[in-house]
Amino acid sequence: MASTAPRATYRHGDLRQALVDAGFAMARESGPDAVVLREATRRAGVSPNAAYRHFADRTALVQAVSDAALGAVAEAIEEEWERIARAGDAAADAHAELEAVGVGYLRFARDEPGLFRAAFTVPRDLRSALSPDKAGPRGRTPFELLGIALDDLVAAGELPAERRPGAELLAWSAVHGLAMLALEGPLHDLDPELARQTGRRVIAMVDRGL
Repeated sequence: MASTAPRATYRHGDLRQALVDAGFAMARESGPDAVVLREATRRAGVSPNAAYRHFADRTALVQAVSDAALGAVAEAIEEEWERIARAGDAAADAHAELEAVGVGYLRFARDEPGLFRAAFTVPRDLRSALSPDKAGPRGRTPFELLGIALDDLVAAGELPAERRPGAELLAWSAVHGLAMLALEGPLHDLDPELARQTGRRVIAMVDRGL
């Protein structure tokens, strides 16, 4: 599980972060619909009016919480990335990186459903996918980590360069679709072990299909 966690109290000079932390905690508990500006100020120990110096309305706070949740997704992916047993085989390492992206993504969706929903609750476009606001502790966003894995596949000769453009969209769509089926669809009650096996097979299918 990603280690990102909210601080319990507001410290002078860091009110914005304290409000984001409070919203993050609310999203973790009950999803993005639970993020309320007044409750965030209560948890931070400040008056409701104090929040408006940093957030014009609830939508602005939800956007910031969504960014933080995406950073937590990136952290979960990087945890899987660090588990790769590299042996100097560029092709094997690149395939393992792609698998790590998918496994970390699905694990986060399973372990942190409220934050996973929050991460993708705000309408946006791909121009913001590499924003530092959405990065994990090591400065990389989920979309950036996926791109690195795909670029390494090309560099290793495992993915033809002419098939590289748009490959992120194919991989992301397949894995995100499975995550949502498991969270909110007919796969919600799937046996946990079968769910993990299904996830790995979908990731392998994506890898072969690229």
